[in-house]
Amino acid sequence: MNGVISGRHYRTGLPLEVHVNGGVIESVHTLAESPHMADWPWLAPGLVDLQVNGGWGLDFNTLPLAPETVAGLSRRLLARGVTSYCPTLITNGPDQLAQAASAIAEAVRTLPGIAGLIAGIHLEGPFLSPEDGPRGAHPLEHICPPDWEAFCRWQEAAEGLIRIITVSPEWPGAAAFISRCTASGVRVSIGHTAASPEQIREAVAAGAVMSTHLGNGTHLTLPRHPHYLWEQLAADELYGCMIADGCHLPDALLKVILRVKRQRAILVSDAVSLSGMAPGAYRLHIGGDVVLTPEGRLHLAGHPRLLAGSAMMLADQVAYLARAGLAPLEEALDCASLHPARLLGLPQAAGLTAGAPADLIGFRKGSGGGLEIQAVWKNGRITAAKKD
Repeated sequence: MNGVISGRHYRTGLPLEVHVNGGVIESVHTLAESPHMADWPWLAPGLVDLQVNGGWGLDFNTLPLAPETVAGLSRRLLARGVTSYCPTLITNGPDQLAQAASAIAEAVRTLPGIAGLIAGIHLEGPFLSPEDGPRGAHPLEHICPPDWEAFCRWQEAAEGLIRIITVSPEWPGAAAFISRCTASGVRVSIGHTAASPEQIREAVAAGAVMSTHLGNGTHLTLPRHPHYLWEQLAADELYGCMIADGCHLPDALLKVILRVKRQRAILVSDAVSLSGMAPGAYRLHIGGDVVLTPEGRLHLAGHPRLLAGSAMMLADQVAYLARAGLAPLEEALDCASLHPARLLGLPQAAGLTAGAPADLIGFRKGSGGGLEIQAVWKNGRITAAKKD
């Protein structure tokens, strides 16, 4: 698409025109202030979500997965500012994972507009810790050690779309598996782990580059030191992903991750199928009976202190960081756009500069540091923003 997009730069506040040619930013021009610009929206890079399980009643892990479900979720995410994302498949049986991966690949290959939205598949399991706590809600019967042949079968079913895999390095042979994944171009993330500090360091040396929802999927009680959270925080090589919904992590830990990881701090929604749904009681195929509160907290019906997943989309988590005073809005936006794009090596990591894809959001600043997305551009093509 060609054209001109006008607004205010999300960092500088200066009015600018973004000239688009063939879906790519051709040039960016800063303008002199004028009264007619008073109502111009703020412009920022489109959001990139590395971990999405579902939303609005649709689920990537409810099988059989249909390509139309993938397309429906992709379009809903786009209307809420997510211009690139990773559908996330969690621990399941070998055939089930292959079917879901194949359905996502079919959607990318055959349905109009979907290929540009899906940056790759995030495979979260089954090579995770079998221990209660670190395993989270992943079904124990399907947890297993890293298996290169099994991974290759899933990658074949996915037509090469698996870009991220979450692995616990506590398994024998995990470092060799991580090395092979890295050599094949797949980003390895450490998560759902009971690994020792030494095993964390071995994983990083083998090529692991990320921590999956750091601070969650852990034991309830850990030694003061050393342990796997300290080790991941201290590893400069690792991007730190965090869920900033006010439920999964206390503000103090969010602040620590932001300060320690800086340009490697990433927001992920980790949204489940009930994201975007009305508050109430529901039943999930993983987790059973759950309750979604008016505040957006999703918990097990019989255990209100135990979370059943995230129900807050990425733009709302950006706003949460800003409202809580944990990061300026522009830095929170970078955690949900430039930083994850950089991890995946996407051209969107260039942001609002010439040569980058014209993936943008236009928004208003709300009270208390929030944001209201009003327009979304994917490759320069505008789509109307939607509220839940």
